[in-house]
Parts: sequence; C-alpha cells; structure tokens
Amino acid sequence: MAAAAPTGDFPTPLNRVFITATVMAASTMQSLDNTIANIALPHIQGSVSATQDQIMWVLTSYIIAVAIMTPAMGWLAGRFGRKRVFMIAIASFTVASILCGAAQTLPELVLFRLAQGASGAALVPLSQAILLDINPVERHGRAMSIWGMGVIIGPILGPIFGGWLTENYSWRWVFYINVPIGVLAYLGTLNFVPKTQLRETRFDIFGFATFSLAIGALQLVLDRGQLKNWFTSPEIQIEAVIASLAFYLFVVHMFTTPKPYINRALLKDSNFVVGNVLVFTIGVVLFATLALLPPMLQDLMNYPVLTAGLVMAPRGIGTLIAMQIVGHLIGKIDVRLLIGFGLLLAAVASEQMSHFSLQMDAMPVIWSGVIQGLGTGFAYVSLTVVAFATIAPELRNDGTALFNLMRNVGSSIGISGVQTMLTRNTQLVHTSLATHISPYGLAEHHPHIAQQLTSLGGLRALNQEITTQAGMVAYIDDFRLMTLITLAVIPLLLLVRKPRRNEEAPTIVME
Repeated sequence: MAAAAPTGDFPTPLNRVFITATVMAASTMQSLDNTIANIALPHIQGSVSATQDQIMWVLTSYIIAVAIMTPAMGWLAGRFGRKRVFMIAIASFTVASILCGAAQTLPELVLFRLAQGASGAALVPLSQAILLDINPVERHGRAMSIWGMGVIIGPILGPIFGGWLTENYSWRWVFYINVPIGVLAYLGTLNFVPKTQLRETRFDIFGFATFSLAIGALQLVLDRGQLKNWFTSPEIQIEAVIASLAFYLFVVHMFTTPKPYINRALLKDSNFVVGNVLVFTIGVVLFATLALLPPMLQDLMNYPVLTAGLVMAPRGIGTLIAMQIVGHLIGKIDVRLLIGFGLLLAAVASEQMSHFSLQMDAMPVIWSGVIQGLGTGFAYVSLTVVAFATIAPELRNDGTALFNLMRNVGSSIGISGVQTMLTRNTQLVHTSLATHISPYGLAEHHPHIAQQLTSLGGLRALNQEITTQAGMVAYIDDFRLMTLITLAVIPLLLLVRKPRRNEEAPTIVME
C-alpha cells in the first residue's frame, strides 16, 4: 500500500526532547565507532596474533558492511516500520559490540565487526529521518545542527577516547563502551520514538545485489590498494573490474526497472543531487584531514598519541559553535550563503595547513582545526537542510540512506587518495632531496656534518632527516589538494534552488 498523505502532526515539545536525545545517542555511538578502534589496532594486533595485513580487516569489514547495508535501510524502514528497524539495529549493534570486545581470535573479531557494521548502517540515516519528521520545517536547521554534532564530532573524538581507554584499561573497552549507550538508546526508542505507516513495496533484489557488489568491491580497492601497490596487484585489478561491471549493471537496471533499488525520484531533485555531491566532498576533505594529522603529529613531530588527540580536539569545539550558530541563522539567511561560507572556511583551514612546518608549535594545528571545524559545521548542517527541503516527505528514509552513503564513500576515497599521494610524494621528494646532497658540498658549507657522514650512524641519521623533510613536503601537498577540491565545488551552489518552506512531515503514530 502507498504511504498515507502527510498530516503535519508532531510530538509534544517534551517528547521531542526525549526523541532527540535518543537518536543522538544512537547516531553518536555509530559514528564514534568509525574511528575509535583505529588507535587500538596495534594492541588488538598483538592480542589476536595478526599480521599488519590481516589486522586491517578489522577496519575494512566494518566499513564494507556499513556501505553495503546503508541504502537498504530506506526500504526496510518503509516495509517493516522505522521504529522497529531502529530498535533492532540498536540492539544488534550493542550485542555485536559485546561480542567484538570478547573476541579471542581474528576471524571472530572480523565476523563480529561485520555484524556491527551491518546493524550500525541504520543508525545514522534513520536518526536523521526521525529528526526531520518530528520537527516542522522551520525547525529543521536547529534539528540538523543537533544531529550533526553526533555525526561529525564522533569521528573527531574517537581517537581520543580510543587512546585513553586502550592506555588505561584494554582495547576491549573500545567496544564495551557502546553497551550503556546502546541500552539507553534502545529504551528511549521503545518509549518515545513514534511509529510511521508501513509501505508495502517490492524489494529490488537484482539492484541490491549489483549495488552491494559494486560498493563492496570498491571499498576493497580503496582499503587494500595502497597495501597491494594498487593496479600492479591482480587482487586489486579483479576487484576494480568487479566494481565497474557491477556498477554498470546497477545503473542500467535502475533506469529500466519500474521499482529500482534507489528511487529515481531522488535523482530528479537538483537540490538533493547537488547536496550529495557536496556532502561527498565534505567526506573527502574532513576525513582525509583526520587521517593525515595523527601520523604527521606522531611520526614527524614526535607527539605522544594522547597529546596528538588533544591537539586535534579543538576542531570539535569549532564544529559545536558553528552548529549552534547556523541552527539559529537558517530561515533568516539564504542557506546557500551559509554553505558557501562554510566551504570557504574549510578551504582557508586547508590552506593554513599547507604552511605547516617541522619547527612549528601546536598552535597552527589547533587554530586551523578550529577554523575547519567552524567551516564543517556551517556547511554540513546547511547542506542537510538544502538536500531534504525539496524532496517529498515519503522519500526521506531513502534519501537519508543515500545521503549518508555518499558521505561514507567520500571519506573512503579521500582517505585512500591522500594516503597514496603521501606515500608516493614522500618517495619522490626523498629522491629529489638526496640527489642534491654531496659530500663535497657538505664539506664546503657544513664541515661538521660532513665529518659525521664518515660513520654508518651518521649516514642513517642523514637519511632519516631527509625522509622526515620529504614527509612534511608530502603532507603539505595533500593539504593543498584539499584546498583546491573544496574551492572547486563551491560553484555548484549556483545549481541549488532556494528551499521551499511549505514541506510537511509524514504521518506518525504515537505509541
């Protein structure tokens, strides 16, 4: 049966507060897990006796499961009820977290991480759809600013919490920390989250299969490409061919079948399409930066792991401030201007990072992080409002799933791209610097250094210094690329229509 016409009924203000707190807890729990386990990997590797290649499956399995299952959440929520799917996802994610913490072998841990990712795929998109539905359109900006705190700040604070838990307790607490949050989120959903009417629609099995295969193979290429030296590896070649072929079949099928896996109506809305391109870019820039800074601070500048996390934490403060400001400005200022302002701030931050040096103190890292946090907060919240202001309310479940998938794919591509550039540029710059060093030149201009090169230890020290300098140049190149990417997408705002203000919420049935 088709969805009923919207009525515009909303929960009471008190219930809205409880619902917001509930979905915030669920979305924060899932977004936190995107990065909290990263910092504990060396400890996990020793505990389960895994190689460097094998331990990466702890991260890869989670990312692939989230990517594959995210688009299916729109159909599941419509077919079985969003509240029911949300509750099952929270319970499954919590149980999977317990099993991850109790795992004794690598295969067990990878299996439970798959389960965790598959169930966690529902938490962020459905929490976004719930907040959009329980708030009138004039409150969407404020609602998305609150929701965005959990989605954006979770990955930022993940390494800090992960490092602290691992150092003071055990890597297993990186997963056990989800249990109390999951219990509270489940009880909150049970008591406060409203039901939605069911939509009896046919599930596009072929579309799901080809899309899942394409996304899964793409994630494998991105996650294992650098490790396998990219397309020189038969494994990466096979995965790339599978991803390309599956995506081609999916696209052809989507435009020829009456009821495709991803609703074609979403692609007819220019605001939604441009919003997905821009959120993809935010995923690239934000998560690539988060992937670059920790190794730069720890490997090149010798920051302890906890100190590196604390130096990066102020970007979260910037994001919080921006989200609070933009929540009040939406409706008073053209939202397209807010997005453009946020992207410009993000570009300024990346440009500041391109002037980092090995001699600087922590302040440039802190201030550029705050500015990037401000830019991300302004752009992300405003972008969410633009993307969903002009689509039909019954498409929100599908739309939020696709929107969050694009952000996740952007983050994967961004991280993979900058890591590849970092490795290759470091090698190229190292070679270039080394060719300009000769014993004769050093003897003439730096005789004390030339004397040290007569020993093996001196040569090693010189090579280490060249590698460090080359690494810094490579990081700077990556940050400069982030600046150019951010600036390049700003003209897309010209394609965005001013959001309508007469949208209504879909029918909700209170418990």
